[in-house]
Amino acid sequence: MTNAKVIENKISSVKKYLKILERYRKYSKEEIKGDVDIKGMIERYLYLAVQSTIDLAEALISLKNFRKPTTMGEAFRILYEEKIISSPLKDRLTNMVGFRNILAHDYEEMNYDILYDILHHSVKDINKFLALIP
Repeated sequence: MTNAKVIENKISSVKKYLKILERYRKYSKEEIKGDVDIKGMIERYLYLAVQSTIDLAEALISLKNFRKPTTMGEAFRILYEEKIISSPLKDRLTNMVGFRNILAHDYEEMNYDILYDILHHSVKDINKFLALIP
């Protein structure tokens, strides 16, 4: 599969997960915290959306023959260095990598303020990133 096709597939995946997450924006923080099924679905689809965004960044780096990242967060630093994304967007997407790591490693206590904020605000940063993909 060509790098361009990989990028196209990753964009499609990210959009799919963001569309699913849109369904959960109607819930309050208390409803999310109180319902294990809703909480689990939001966590899972946030994980998938962020991971697909990371994969998309890495595919774009490969396509453009930029230097190879050694960490997931570094992918966004490289895209900033190459003037694909802004510094503030780089910082916000890198923070989402940290959140993805919390989800991936199933740390005991989820901070619902952060989960709710990401669901209602930070996913917009993923859309901003998608809009910048050539």
